[in-house]
Amino acid sequence: MKKAKEICARHNVLFIADEIQTGLGRTGKLFAFQHEGFRPDMIIIGKSLGGGCYPISAVLADNAVMGVFKPGEHGSTFGGNPLACAVAPRSPEGHQGRKAGGQRGQDGLVLHEEAEDPQEPLYQEVRGKGLLIGVELYPEAGGARRFCEALKDNALLCKETHDNVIRFAPPLIIGAKEIDWAFARISEVFAKLEN
Repeated sequence: MKKAKEICARHNVLFIADEIQTGLGRTGKLFAFQHEGFRPDMIIIGKSLGGGCYPISAVLADNAVMGVFKPGEHGSTFGGNPLACAVAPRSPEGHQGRKAGGQRGQDGLVLHEEAEDPQEPLYQEVRGKGLLIGVELYPEAGGARRFCEALKDNALLCKETHDNVIRFAPPLIIGAKEIDWAFARISEVFAKLEN
């Protein structure tokens, strides 16, 4: 990402970070781009901005960038609703407490460490940051969907992406007890589907 930012700067192109899935602490920092040590020209955020109460999205940038837009030139599916606009400024405040980004990063490390097994015959890699984790299965494992459906049957929701990746994005308020509970179900499903 840092190299892409350098290329954009060199060619006078805006670097836009899409933080809709990752923003407001999911990766262990307020924004995922902060792990890379640079600042984008524009940030797109949604989902977490509504604090789980109301759908809203936003574009964040300096005045030099935002001043280019005139009323009516930019639209948003979840922008401008008065109630959502009242909720959004309060949402980041909820990320300053016990489960701040650093703690979410630690919770994610626990999940990574528990899931990483060099001898695992079903998956080749566990990747991600904080509480956004992808488990990439070997193609021979039969696809991520069957794992996601089996996990759903064991009361654990996750999503398949790109056919062979299971994406885990647990609630930001998850704690050690819930991580142990989830990992027990993940281990059970993997053991069952391995046979």
